[in-house]
Amino acid sequence: MDRRSRISLVAGIVVSGVALFLAFRNVPFTDLVAYAATIQYKWIVPSLAVALASFLIRVFRWRIILGSAHRVGMWDAYHPMIIGFMVNCILPGRVGEIVRPLVLRERSGVPVATGLATVGAERVLDMVLLIAMLAWVMATMEVDPNLEITFGGYRLSWDTIQGILSGMVQLSAAAIGGIVLLSLPAVRKPLTRWAARAPFLLFFLSQKRRKTWSDRLQPLLERITENIAAGFSEIRSFWKLALCLLLSASIWLLVGWSYRLMAYGCPGIDLTFNQMVAVMVIICFAIALPSVPGYWGIWEAGGVFALYLFGISATDASGFTLVNHAVQILPVMVLGFISVLITGTNLHRSPHRTPISGTVGNERISNSASSD
Repeated sequence: MDRRSRISLVAGIVVSGVALFLAFRNVPFTDLVAYAATIQYKWIVPSLAVALASFLIRVFRWRIILGSAHRVGMWDAYHPMIIGFMVNCILPGRVGEIVRPLVLRERSGVPVATGLATVGAERVLDMVLLIAMLAWVMATMEVDPNLEITFGGYRLSWDTIQGILSGMVQLSAAAIGGIVLLSLPAVRKPLTRWAARAPFLLFFLSQKRRKTWSDRLQPLLERITENIAAGFSEIRSFWKLALCLLLSASIWLLVGWSYRLMAYGCPGIDLTFNQMVAVMVIICFAIALPSVPGYWGIWEAGGVFALYLFGISATDASGFTLVNHAVQILPVMVLGFISVLITGTNLHRSPHRTPISGTVGNERISNSASSD
């Protein structure tokens, strides 16, 4: 494990440890064990089936985003995605988001920059849908505007929650604006020319050396940005964007139903579907924070807090959140390992050291001296 990964892991352990303490500080271990014994585990099967259905829709959506320029089969998209999700569960720093385009390149020859751009496009779509769902739930829920909740020493109010939603809306708008600008050649070309002049800031180098580095950097940046733009090209189509948004809505509604099905087997978790969607969205925002692999701790803290909003006791909320977390994440790890065995993927290769390379037309590019 390199230095960056170690720092990320230590930071994640600290954040997750604090989150675990906040989530379970008021829950005696014996009460949690007693609650676990009352859960009807038969509901795991339908909950898991719905969660896996949502994952298959993710694969289909990714194929659409990849577009006609890089057609990949269902299995060629499935294996990189499930491996990437699995890596996020076992390694720090969300390196699975980098592993996925690396595996895709090995299997289908899609440039890494393009693959990374499609992953970014997915995340923007997910963020937009999660914000829309939270806004919808908040608009349809009857919530006391004077609501104040103390959680782990922090006092949260309804204004705080609305402020978080506003911030996420602004972040999404900025991300969408960046995608639009990067997709325009009139913006992309001047941007790469400006970035290529960075070596001229290295005053300690000779003028000749700075110009040489700038001349070499500009074509590389142009090719990388072209590959990134290609990753966003398919969602510039109105109909494909509409289809991707529809698929994104289907994904999150299915995940919400997966949560709701698991709740049927958990005593004390008597929430409506809308309320369970709110719980899901809050957990998704919580796990965006640094955490240990698999989001252990931060997931539980987000779930307990969200359920507390609806009057669920600490013991019931903790028990449900733990079981549901396992249902959502452990099958992904198992399926990811199976895909590693099927594809022969080498996970020992550090994604931080992998060059960004690919092709534009018939020309191959690489940001390292060696070809891979």
